[in-house]
Amino acid sequence: MEDLTISQVAGQAGIRPSAIRYYESINVLPPPRRVSGQRRYDAAVIDQLTFIQIAQKLGFTLTEIQLLFQNRDAEVPLSDFWQGLAQQKLTEVDKLIQQALGIRKLLVRGLNCHCPNLHDCINCVLTNCHGSPPHAAKNVRPNRTGSGTVQQD
Repeated sequence: MEDLTISQVAGQAGIRPSAIRYYESINVLPPPRRVSGQRRYDAAVIDQLTFIQIAQKLGFTLTEIQLLFQNRDAEVPLSDFWQGLAQQKLTEVDKLIQQALGIRKLLVRGLNCHCPNLHDCINCVLTNCHGSPPHAAKNVRPNRTGSGTVQQD
C-alpha cells in the first residue's frame, strides 16, 4: 500500500494537518517517515487518529491518550492500564452528572421566578439557589404569590 501525505491523512481523518503535526509534537503519534523532507504515513495512522477522536469524545484528555500510546511497551498490560483510566473517567463522569443534575434542579426552581426588578430577583436567586441571603433578616423570604416582593413573617 502506498504511503499517505499529511493532507491525505487529514482529509481521511477529517482533521487539519496542523492537528496531526501537534499530535506528533506531543508524542501522541509517532514521527512519520520522511521522503524528500515530506511526511509519509502508513494507512494505520487513520485508525490511530480515529481512536484519538473517539477517546476525546469520551472525555479523555490528550495527556491521558498520550499515556495510553506511550504504555505500549510497559510491563502493565494495556488492557489493565486502559481499564484503570476508564474507571477514573467513569468517576469523573459520575461527578459531572451529579453537578449537572444540581444545576438542572436550580434552573427548574428559577422557572418560578416572577420578580419585577433586579433587586428582588437577586434576593430570589440567593434564597433559592444559595440558601438565604447572607445579609437577610430572619423571617424575610421572597413572596411566592408572584408579585416578587419580599414578605415579612
